[in-house]
Order: sequence, then structure tokens, then C-alpha cells
Amino acid sequence: MMYGLSDLEIIQRVILSFVLGGIIGCERMYTNRPAGLRTHMLVCISGSLAMMINFKVFEILGNHTNMDPGRMGSYFISGMGFLGAGTIIKEGVNVKGLTTAASLWACGIIGLACGTGLYFISIVSTICITFTLFVMNKLEHRITNTRNNRESKLDM
Repeated sequence: MMYGLSDLEIIQRVILSFVLGGIIGCERMYTNRPAGLRTHMLVCISGSLAMMINFKVFEILGNHTNMDPGRMGSYFISGMGFLGAGTIIKEGVNVKGLTTAASLWACGIIGLACGTGLYFISIVSTICITFTLFVMNKLEHRITNTRNNRESKLDM
């Protein structure tokens, strides 16, 4: 049932958002990033709420308006850009916080998917994002360290 959400469906969507946002937030917390567990959970739950509220409003006004049931989600995505921008910091020539901003944005999108009832997409995306944050981070560091070691040997 897409628009006529039962209380059980609402609870399922919010809890799934809570869990999936928490999974991604754990990695950010583990790596001591500015936006950690709670922030990612809140963003994911908020995305879910934005879609469910929009569906409820569409259900109530559907016969009286030509509103788009995805409108609130699109505004949510735009708003996530402002939240993500707040996590990006420039220190000299280095830029920090881009991955955290991207993970917050991804959590918001996962929340929208949960709120829409797209559970499988939400779960698969969370697995891929978590893999990217954990495994690819280690691979990236290994490649960077290898490159830096080669460059320092050439300097000698």
C-alpha cells in the first residue's frame, strides 16, 4: 500500500531508516568524522518522514489538487546540500569533509527510499555505501601510501 499507510507500515519505514542510517553513521563515528551516528540516523529518518508526510498530504488532497507526491522529497534533497556543505572544510590546500557530506546526502536518499517503501533498494544501497566507506577507504589509503613511498624513494 503506497499512499494509504497503515501504522505498521509507518513504523517499519521509520525503523528501517533508523537502522540503515545507523549502519552508515557507525562508520563515520568509527573514523571520528564530524557527522557521525546520530546525524546520519536523523538524516535518514527525516528523509523517510518527508516522503511519508508527502504521501499522506497527497492522499488527503489528491482529488483536489494536481500536486506531485515526490515534491517534498525533491526539496529534501536540495536541503541536504546545505547540510552537506556545512561539513566541508578547507584547510590550506586540502579539502576535508567531502565524504561525510556525500554520506549524509546518501543517507537522506536512503531515507526517501524507505519512506517510499522501497526496502530492497534501501538495503542494497546501504550495503554498497557501507562497503565504499569501510573497504574502499582502506584500499585508498593503501594506494596513497604506496604512491607516497615510491615518491619518497625517488627523492633520495
